[in-house]
Amino acid sequence: MSFSNTEKDSAHVQTEEAHGAVSEGHHAEPTDVKSKIKAFIGHHVLDSHDFTLTQDDETGKYYGFPLPVIIWDNGLQIFSSSKFNHGHSVAESNGNYYVINHHDGKIYKTDAEGTITEDEATGHPTNVRPLDFSITKTVVSIFAAALLMFWLFSSLAKSYAKNGGIASGIGRIFEPLVVYIRDEVAIPNIGEKHYKKYMSYLLTIFFFVLFLNIFGLTPLGINATGNLTITFSLAILTFLITNLTANKNYWGHIFWMPGVPKPMRIILAPIELLGVFIKPFSLMIRLYANIFAGHIVLMSIIGLMFIFKSWIGSSLSFGLSFVLSILEILVAFLQAYIFTMLSALYFGSAVEEHHHEEGAHH
Repeated sequence: MSFSNTEKDSAHVQTEEAHGAVSEGHHAEPTDVKSKIKAFIGHHVLDSHDFTLTQDDETGKYYGFPLPVIIWDNGLQIFSSSKFNHGHSVAESNGNYYVINHHDGKIYKTDAEGTITEDEATGHPTNVRPLDFSITKTVVSIFAAALLMFWLFSSLAKSYAKNGGIASGIGRIFEPLVVYIRDEVAIPNIGEKHYKKYMSYLLTIFFFVLFLNIFGLTPLGINATGNLTITFSLAILTFLITNLTANKNYWGHIFWMPGVPKPMRIILAPIELLGVFIKPFSLMIRLYANIFAGHIVLMSIIGLMFIFKSWIGSSLSFGLSFVLSILEILVAFLQAYIFTMLSALYFGSAVEEHHHEEGAHH
């Protein structure tokens, strides 16, 4: 796949209907409505190096704003994502050339012509992929959620200090959720003795996932919790906290279960150890799959409005997408709650006292 000089000169002015194709000959641009919708949905659920709100089909003009690209390749390379022209142009930085691949949205090193070579067996690019530390849509949403949480809960803490433990201002909205996480999630699953040391994490993970889920329902096209790397990172945090704070009773139940015949202990120990890794894996997949699937279904139903182009069909699609959007708000809260609840369950099993088991055997 390569750029000719003519293509590069006209890339900024010619009308393009889909993102990412560096060369017209290598990736055919979608021309029918269904292909355009499919390409748009694919672009929506993937992370990207710019915010694209909409595109004018007649002029080919994009409406949005670029984000900084930060990559490590023979030193630090920093430039605006506008150089990529939404994936249609080769970006140059300090004599190095880079291109965004159409299929995975990743940055690859190339030449001045934008050549991308692909593995015949897998179809994946064989070009060098530099270390990418760019501020993408997902990173922006994470920063926004973090700043929002810091502002909300610092103001809530200040209002408690000023008003003798009574919340005021916008903190009143979130106080019931904080109390609910404490009284209905942390204490029942972890216990009165140990729950306090986990509360900061449980509250952080609940509101962080919740805010990211809500951001995903906005027109900005953010799909952070539908990104496997994000859910993997959150699951790893739960995994590390569970196992680093676990007591000897927790490890004893994994490697040498009380009340079980010794031959069975040898058989069950590897299974129990495998369960230690399966738990965070299930956390990761559950959150990712639910949010990702929700985005795909919602965008597909919205796309039906442009396929039907009739009063009845478009109205039905709009009504269904509206109802589904309301359902997605419920899912946003539900998935944040489930992630927090399961994390609390794992923490509870990690700090469970031994005398409970002795009482159970007696």
